[in-house]
Amino acid sequence: MKKDIFSLEGKVAIVTGASKGIGEAIARVFAQYGAKVVISSRKQADLDVLAEEIRNESGTEVFPFAAHAGDVNQLKELLARTIETFGKVDILVNNAATNPVFGPSLDCSGEAFDKIMQVNVKSPFEFSKLVYPFLKQNGGGSIVNISSIAGSTPDPGLGMYSVSKAALNMLTKVLAKEWGTDGIRVNALSPGLIKTKFSQALWENPKMLEHFTKRLPIARMGSVDEIAALVLYLASDASAYTTGVNFQVDGGTTI
Repeated sequence: MKKDIFSLEGKVAIVTGASKGIGEAIARVFAQYGAKVVISSRKQADLDVLAEEIRNESGTEVFPFAAHAGDVNQLKELLARTIETFGKVDILVNNAATNPVFGPSLDCSGEAFDKIMQVNVKSPFEFSKLVYPFLKQNGGGSIVNISSIAGSTPDPGLGMYSVSKAALNMLTKVLAKEWGTDGIRVNALSPGLIKTKFSQALWENPKMLEHFTKRLPIARMGSVDEIAALVLYLASDASAYTTGVNFQVDGGTTI
């Protein structure tokens, strides 16, 4: 029988920011393709509900564990509990992110800047370093950083968020270059306008939605499932020769 190169059977994956939106979709598709999945976000109750849903859908093992992505000590505990539960980790998806401010960069306080950089850049760096020895021990693995097209083209009102995602894109390349000899692949994915609760105010307003999508080559919003499908590719053996790449999933926004 021909091997399914997208299969994640026997793999253990950690997904941060997994209780909703893109992170939830990634966790669901990983489970559908056979991975044991550790889902994390800040609220344990939300994770428990989602874990039960995924177990019922896929029959795979799901471990929900609340941790704040901006707290390195909590990330250490998340990893420790993952190893305690499943014995290893093969895939890390750094999906959790924050943007506490909207407006001109002049109005972004030092405190807000530090929070953005802590969650969006430093935490993926620190968590990847924590996971590194376990991936190396396995003979390799995959890290996927969820970035944004704002990291390539600044979004109005999201100046420092854009800066943080640009930094995450470079971090992806740096780690890919340094860790490739250990069999560890590191890639990024930059969504464009995706239909999530975060963007609900936009897609509930038909005129505003048309304004943002009518000039796109693919003139619509994307779905979380379309993001999750590419993350599956990057996590699986299908992308065995792919590292250091930032995939823009944006309907052609950045062309």
